[in-house]
Amino acid sequence: MTIEIRQVCSPAETKSFDTKELRENYLLKDVFQDGDVTMVYSHLDRTIVGGAVPTDSGLALTSCKQVGSANFLDRREIGIINIGGAGTVTADGEVFEIDALDCLYLPMGIEAVTFASNSAATPARFYFISSPAHHAYKARKITPDDANKLELGSQSDANVRVLRQYIHPDVCDSCQLVMGVTTIAEGSIWNTMPCHTHDRRSEVYLYFDMAKDTRVFHLMGEPTETRHLVVASEQAILSPGWSIHSGAGTGRYSFIWSMAGDNQDFTDMDFAAMDALR
Repeated sequence: MTIEIRQVCSPAETKSFDTKELRENYLLKDVFQDGDVTMVYSHLDRTIVGGAVPTDSGLALTSCKQVGSANFLDRREIGIINIGGAGTVTADGEVFEIDALDCLYLPMGIEAVTFASNSAATPARFYFISSPAHHAYKARKITPDDANKLELGSQSDANVRVLRQYIHPDVCDSCQLVMGVTTIAEGSIWNTMPCHTHDRRSEVYLYFDMAKDTRVFHLMGEPTETRHLVVASEQAILSPGWSIHSGAGTGRYSFIWSMAGDNQDFTDMDFAAMDALR
């Protein structure tokens, strides 16, 4: 297991960053490593972003000094979405079959978590988000059919998309974690435009389901001080509450979004007027 630490950056210092500094602070390039569990501990709401790619054998989710408890989930909850081949997640002896785009919510208090793939040739690619927790809710597997499905956007605005809310108050109880998947329709390019901020919670995006040469131009920064990052498939973005988080792709793409912070109200957004963007 490998873990990296990311500190919080203010809008004042961020607007002075060059491209290299923006990428070093906000872009997670190597989320998935074959045969390993990788994690980034972000001080944005103490969110942990990780990937697990089990190949020939299972991989355990273990704690570390940064987590500060004997077991990873002693004081945390976790959301897991598989974007690879079929696999399993075993939590304190209970086995959950997790196919592509299935989600698993695990509450605080679970001691042992193991990731496994059904086939080493087509391994599962488990993406996970973990945030601090205060209560043990029920573990739950959520399929795409179980998720709350929203069809949004219009072709005239090039933002037709399907949004699925997996870990959400209407679907699955959690302490503060909210998580889902958005898929951009063929011929559309924009996500989260018109853009917004929500200072009550931070967000993480994982872009995936992209061709090798496809890129997403992810917009970030304060509405009056926008910046951008060029993102490839299976790379993630840390998005603080003061930052917008929009993007436009050169081809088809999807993204996993997750939020943690003071509230779980999905519609709690502070929209930025188009004529205020700079």
